[in-house]
Amino acid sequence: MYTNKEDKMKTFTYTITDPIGIHARPAGKLVALTKTFSSKITISGNDKTADGKRMIAIMSLGIKQGTPITITIEGDDESAAAKAIEDFLKENL
Repeated sequence: MYTNKEDKMKTFTYTITDPIGIHARPAGKLVALTKTFSSKITISGNDKTADGKRMIAIMSLGIKQGTPITITIEGDDESAAAKAIEDFLKENL
């Protein structure tokens, strides 16, 4: 049976408000959070995409204040992951 993967994934956009952008401390906390989920998590910004479970990959995006990022989550726990990540971003970035 064919299923469209796009129907199953969660995607949302968030604009970074932290004056420093995504730096080491919040990136590390974000990775610790994303690793608690089994879903595949990607973060896109500045025309690049990174594995949301790899700190160096997230840091390499060079996300500064005012930059919109897109989070894509695909997997069994995507709804819970999307909620947790969105809450984290609002509180920390």
